[in-house]
Amino acid sequence: GVNPQVGCVILDAEGEIIAEGWHRGAGTAHAEVDALSKLEVVPAGATAVVTLEPCNHTGRTGPCAQALIAAGISRVVFASSDPGATSGGGAQTLRDAGVEVVGGVLESTASEQGRVWLTANRLQRPFVTVKWASSIDGRAAANDGTSKWISGEESRADCHLMRSEVDAILVGTGTVLDDDPELTARKPNGELYEHQPMRVVVGNREIPEGARVLNDRAETVQLRTHSIHGILAALWQEGIKHVLIEGGPMVASQFVRLGLADQFIFYLAPMLLGGERTAIRQLGIETMADAKHLEFVEIKTLGDDIFVRAVPRSA
Repeated sequence: GVNPQVGCVILDAEGEIIAEGWHRGAGTAHAEVDALSKLEVVPAGATAVVTLEPCNHTGRTGPCAQALIAAGISRVVFASSDPGATSGGGAQTLRDAGVEVVGGVLESTASEQGRVWLTANRLQRPFVTVKWASSIDGRAAANDGTSKWISGEESRADCHLMRSEVDAILVGTGTVLDDDPELTARKPNGELYEHQPMRVVVGNREIPEGARVLNDRAETVQLRTHSIHGILAALWQEGIKHVLIEGGPMVASQFVRLGLADQFIFYLAPMLLGGERTAIRQLGIETMADAKHLEFVEIKTLGDDIFVRAVPRSA
């Protein structure tokens, strides 16, 4: 979403927790303010422990750094620094006001939790997750184009849950023309999740009247361009922090080729299909020395399928 997931606890001078708070979404109180609201009086020597550096700007709510100063907090401990051009700088504001500040505590743990928001704000573009379901030999469809269903019910349910947690789902016009997907986030019983991501269709071909992606169950935007950088810039302007690339193989390949895939989600089914309909296409790799290496972050079974989450290997 627009704002990061942040938690805050306030400790008294003896180190006992006296208040907790967290941010519930855009326009609601930030974690620090939420925690402070639980206290009638902030005792002397109190410490605020926060997962993200307190913000330093006024948006829908006021700056958390100023709220902590006004409340009389003596010490602030945070995990991750805020990379935002406008929201960052809270640590220095606190220090200038005489508050003791300690940053970088359990930073790697907090950064993993907040990796989507932190990456998006550092790069000033949406965090990109490339997802596909394939046979164990890497095919996304049989030779006749049929693909329902490669993955099992558990994998499909997991994918719908993931859709409910992103800001946008992106496909090419080819996927819309071939598969007529709805691209909504649905519970196993068919009901819609409360949050529905924006449906983004890229390409110049017309979306047919009556296509399911044009129904009123979620917002749909068509971007008539093949410029991947232009697509990400347009989505960033719309406030999109996390986009899920669902297809087709040509679109996914472009993001990977340009090094713009921040995370990969694979659903691998225990079947062999062979043929030419691979889940990923040309990446411009001619020799093993140019291979794009990944690091496995999570591997588990979902029913009969294998779920894999991976990220590009750090240089």
